[in-house]
Amino acid sequence: MRARRYNLFMQENRSTLPSADRIGVLVASVLLAFALTRLIQFPSLTITLDLPGFYFALPLTLGTFMTILAAALAAAGMDWLTRSHPALKGKTNIEHLMLPTITTFVIGAPLSILPNGTAWWAGFAFGAVLLLVVFLAEYITINPSAPSYALARAGLTALAYALFLILATSLQFSVARMVVAIPAIFIFAGLISLRILHLDGTDRWDFPWAIGIGIICAQMGAGLHYWPLMPVQFGLALTGPLYALTMLSVSLAEDIPLRRAVVGPAIIVSLAWASVIFL
Repeated sequence: MRARRYNLFMQENRSTLPSADRIGVLVASVLLAFALTRLIQFPSLTITLDLPGFYFALPLTLGTFMTILAAALAAAGMDWLTRSHPALKGKTNIEHLMLPTITTFVIGAPLSILPNGTAWWAGFAFGAVLLLVVFLAEYITINPSAPSYALARAGLTALAYALFLILATSLQFSVARMVVAIPAIFIFAGLISLRILHLDGTDRWDFPWAIGIGIICAQMGAGLHYWPLMPVQFGLALTGPLYALTMLSVSLAEDIPLRRAVVGPAIIVSLAWASVIFL
């Protein structure tokens, strides 16, 4: 009897985990795209727009194109990976492609500005771990009855906020112009909050909240863009409100009274901004 239960337990766990060969090929393909940016030398291309009183220049490098290619590989590979899950059963898997694609974009941002050497290889290894975690967690969350579903859901939520922190920090570190940084903050804040809200188990797409959260984060980013903040301070100042507003949306969706619902978000924002002040 014990042997039978053990076999059933192992079969259930195996059904909630992807093939090691498939996930290995997927992670290696995405990482190869990033590695090629350091091996291939290619002249940069600058797109300019010159208007009366306004000049805009957007440099496009090989790293830019390879990051887009890596993100496309991550999305296509995650689609290939999730369609092998027995619990998918013809359902849409669009929600499981979002975070892997965002993760790949966010990994490409710091890798493109890190210098060659130990720092770049450390970032490369850290990116490999992030990719592996997000691919595994997204695969597990396909089946809400999986034994490790709660852990995977919590991991994806934490990873989503960490990705936004990395992105905002990288934008400030690279001294990106406001016309580039603010749309990026709006898009990624909206997509990350949309994915987190969809993880609540109700299978809802809360677009109004996601768009509103993206607009608020973008407005705050515009206001803080020219402040003398360190990159980490800038990232924390934006990640705190993103976390708080997403938490507020979840609380209101659970019919928690507004006075109680705002307490947690207010504490989160206060702690985040206190960290910015005293960092």
